[in-house]
Amino acid sequence: MKRGGTIKLAVSIYVAIAVAMLLPCLSHAGILEPPSGPPVSTMKTLDEIPPTWSQKLPCDSAANCPRFEIVMDGAGVLDKETGLVWQKDLNITTYNWHYAFQACALLSLGGRKGWRLPMVEELQSLVDPPHANPALPVGHPFTNVQYEYYWSATSRSESSAWFVDMGTGYEWGFDKNSGLGNVYVWCVRGGRGG
Repeated sequence: MKRGGTIKLAVSIYVAIAVAMLLPCLSHAGILEPPSGPPVSTMKTLDEIPPTWSQKLPCDSAANCPRFEIVMDGAGVLDKETGLVWQKDLNITTYNWHYAFQACALLSLGGRKGWRLPMVEELQSLVDPPHANPALPVGHPFTNVQYEYYWSATSRSESSAWFVDMGTGYEWGFDKNSGLGNVYVWCVRGGRGG
C-alpha cells in the first residue's frame, strides 16, 4: 500500500472510533426541539432593572413619594434610587462602633436576617440636602429617626469611623471605641456592603 493510502486508512479508523465513542453520548442528549407554548421574552421591564444610583425620584409629600416603598411586611423601606432596603422603624438605642456591627448582624426584621451597617455613602444617599431635622426627603416613611449621629461601616482611620448626622446631613468622624450612649444605628440590606 502506498503511503497516502496508509494515512487515509488511519484517518478513517480514527474517525470510525470517534463516531463510535460519541454515539452513546448523542443518544442521551435528547430531542433538540424548542419548548412548546408561546415564546418567552428575555427582556426586562424598567421595574425589573436594578437602580444605577443615577436617578432622582423627588418626594413632595407622604402621599407623593415615588422614591420609597414599604416592603417586608412593613418592616423595611425600599429606596428605589439605590435599590437598598432600609430598616423602617429605627431602634433608639445607641452603641459604640463595634457593637453597631453586631446589632445589625443579629437583627431579624420582616422575617429576614442579612442586615448590616451601611457604608457612609449609602447612609449619605438618604440625606436630602435642603432639609434639616431630619435631613431626609419630605414624605419619607421612616419612624423614630433621631436628629443625631448614625454610624457607618466606613473607617476614617484605625481608631475612628464615619457617621452621618441626620439632623444636618453632614458626615463626621468619631472614636470607634467610645462608650455606649453615643451613636445610633440604622441597618440596611443589599448593596455592596463593607
